[in-house]
Amino acid sequence: MEFFLKSVKKGDKIKVEYEGTLEDGTVFDSSKMHNAPLEFTVGEKQLIQGFDNGVIGMKVGEEKELVIQPDEGYGEYNPEFVKDMPRDSFPSEQEIKAGMMFMAELQDGKQVPVRISDVTEEKVTIDLNPPLAGKTLIFKVKLLEIVE
Repeated sequence: MEFFLKSVKKGDKIKVEYEGTLEDGTVFDSSKMHNAPLEFTVGEKQLIQGFDNGVIGMKVGEEKELVIQPDEGYGEYNPEFVKDMPRDSFPSEQEIKAGMMFMAELQDGKQVPVRISDVTEEKVTIDLNPPLAGKTLIFKVKLLEIVE
């Protein structure tokens, strides 16, 4: 009987089903999309802070809604992360349009996702903000298992 009373704490490896939506109801991610529950170790910063902290104290079978503000999600939207680049810095044979994503390498060697927000004949406007920056995220979470 004690197993059912155990609740999630930092350091526990857990499995959850989840669905992430924006405030307008748009689903941006879910365990169903990946055909598998999400498995992670709580408190190891594998996920955004609001999700990581939000599952602490849950019991197996419990369902919970987490409302995560940008400061515990992907941060505030930063207009300084929007830059114009010359169109000729991209391969001419490559079709480029607003909304496309690509990976860019920073000076320190890290790879970051970049979204193209506008394209003209002379320039390409890129946005280095995470796609969910500045957004309030709502997760419906069900704790399936605390992995022993």
